[in-house]
Amino acid sequence: MTPELASLCVLAALLELDTTHAFQFTFARGIVAGPLLSLLTGDWATGIQAGIFTELLFADISPLGTILPPSAVVCCAVTVALHALGIEVCFAFVWGVVCATLFARAERYMRKRRVRLLPLWEQRIVKNPNTINRVILFELAASFVMNLTLITAFVWLTAEMMLWLTPHIPVRAVYACRFAYMAVPWIGLVSLIPEFRLKKR
Repeated sequence: MTPELASLCVLAALLELDTTHAFQFTFARGIVAGPLLSLLTGDWATGIQAGIFTELLFADISPLGTILPPSAVVCCAVTVALHALGIEVCFAFVWGVVCATLFARAERYMRKRRVRLLPLWEQRIVKNPNTINRVILFELAASFVMNLTLITAFVWLTAEMMLWLTPHIPVRAVYACRFAYMAVPWIGLVSLIPEFRLKKR
């Protein structure tokens, strides 16, 4: 993995903390994360495109209650990284969506594990209130390491797979994937139509 892609994975892991753990400045939104990640590869067009398409594709999934939407940061990171390696953006985006969905499943599992640790952390804080900063830092560090590990694994595995598969992909499949990629914004806009109707009322 090149230094640029390694830096991209680190930045993506930091941006992912913005979802629930820290900052809360909407850095984890696709429209923000895509262009920020593309700064490391110099490909603004792909970053902006991936960000907008991610926003439109996941627009109708609200992170309310136990619903955890696919990660926009992971989708943008995988898309930008694969395109930087010379893989067509249509294939890169498909893998980005797959990895974003898998990341959401892993995050759901990790949150369940964290809930079991809450009573232990609470006991430590009650006994010694000064440990609260250490507990918070530990939780942030653990989340960052998990994000970095998963994002790096996704980028590496999908890159290796696509670099091996690309020469064997039929021309018709390439055209089909390009058409599907161009349809993404329209799919997102169609999903937003009911929202506009509700707001109008």
